[in-house]
Amino acid sequence: MQEIKQPEHHNHEDHSDHALLDRGITRGFIIAIGLTAVTLVAELIGGFWTNSLALLSDAAHVFMDLFALVLSLTAIHLAKFPASDTRTYGWHRAEIFASLINGVTLLLIGFGILGEAWGRLLHPEAVKSKEMFIIAIIGLVMNLIAASRLHSHSHDDLNVRSAFLHVLGDAIASVGVIIGGVIMLYTEWFVLDALISMVIVLIIGWGAIRILREAGHILLEGVPTHIDINELVGKMRSVTGVNDIHHLHVWSICSHITALSAHIDVESDHRLRQSEIVGTLEQMLDHDYHITHTTLQGECSSCLTGPVIQQLKHRPRKSSEIHDHDHHSH
Repeated sequence: MQEIKQPEHHNHEDHSDHALLDRGITRGFIIAIGLTAVTLVAELIGGFWTNSLALLSDAAHVFMDLFALVLSLTAIHLAKFPASDTRTYGWHRAEIFASLINGVTLLLIGFGILGEAWGRLLHPEAVKSKEMFIIAIIGLVMNLIAASRLHSHSHDDLNVRSAFLHVLGDAIASVGVIIGGVIMLYTEWFVLDALISMVIVLIIGWGAIRILREAGHILLEGVPTHIDINELVGKMRSVTGVNDIHHLHVWSICSHITALSAHIDVESDHRLRQSEIVGTLEQMLDHDYHITHTTLQGECSSCLTGPVIQQLKHRPRKSSEIHDHDHHSH
């Protein structure tokens, strides 16, 4: 069998686009980290001042979000490290590892908030509702600005998406705190503070499960969710000269890099066009599925029964022939 390797083609425009994208993501993360830090300080001080569990629990959530944002930014820079003899994929998987940690921390924070909220339901405590409302407004504005800086890149990068969900969850939680502050200001129904905290737990839990599911799927090298494997095989088989596809594997290196390896069974009449067929397949995979990392190995199963191969097969010798051969050799 012969492995056909196609040279990778890169142009200056691709490098420029990637550089601009990286700078945009990095700038978005730095702004989001700064705004999240301000939100953390405001909610932490305000939570103790107003005796609001909703603010304190959200401050804890914001603290973990700040950790997640820093971790995500670190992972982006680690992914730029070149491949080595011991890490042939480089550090791209650091993105998925960071997302996994983000998801786990979100769940842990959710359980912590749930426990505190249950205690407040049993023993409600008075809250300074007006001050709580003002601090929640500040948190909402900061979170919305931070989320807007990350949203444009959240569809292409799982790491950015997980960070975006962190910030968006904070923004939604801030809305809940604002509404709760207004209601408690006029009704003094302080149990609502604990109920808002429980709603925050639902937001955290939903985001965490989504992140863990996607990160786990990539770590287990599952087929990317946007690819229908049967449709992909059908398109590969439809290329002229392709008889069948064997040993097909499709997986994700990280959220934006998909890899594929396969054995291409070439029809005997087209075996001299093997390199051309592989090139056509690579163009189709890149155009239709954005798969840019491929290893396609050509083979010709029908050629194995051809007359040339048959003549090269060894025929078992009879014992008399072996004895005669040994006699002549002596």
